[in-house]
Amino acid sequence: MSLGEQEERRYEEKSMSDRTIDALTDSLTHFLDVDVARYQLIAANLANIDTPGYHTRDLDFRAELRRAATEDSGEDSGIEGGQLVSASFRPVARQIRGQQVRGLMERPDGNNVSIDRESLLLAEAQMKYNLGVQLLKDEFHTISLAINSGGSTS
Repeated sequence: MSLGEQEERRYEEKSMSDRTIDALTDSLTHFLDVDVARYQLIAANLANIDTPGYHTRDLDFRAELRRAATEDSGEDSGIEGGQLVSASFRPVARQIRGQQVRGLMERPDGNNVSIDRESLLLAEAQMKYNLGVQLLKDEFHTISLAINSGGSTS
């Protein structure tokens, strides 16, 4: 049996809970990546609040989250013959450009950044980030408990 076949067999034998943990961790990672990208857009909007002609940029959180998950599931694993030959560590935040937000009131200088809107979005992004980090910490805590229990039945 070749090394690649052995790796494939091990994957097939992987328990459902292991695959669920992997999927949950990947989903939480995407969630945090997209949230950080939105946070960066909001920060850029606030930094340009006095820049004449600057237009507010934002992203569709759900659409970007779906895109991140789809791109990740469609990527090559980077494993050939049981050997890691390449790895892609591209943070989602660097791939998102955002779009101009339409329908906001422009000031006479052409800038349409609203401190109230951006502050609200910043608070929302921070809450989402805190939630994502807490869920990820809980997931790792569960994994740690499983490892440290050593198969005990207590």
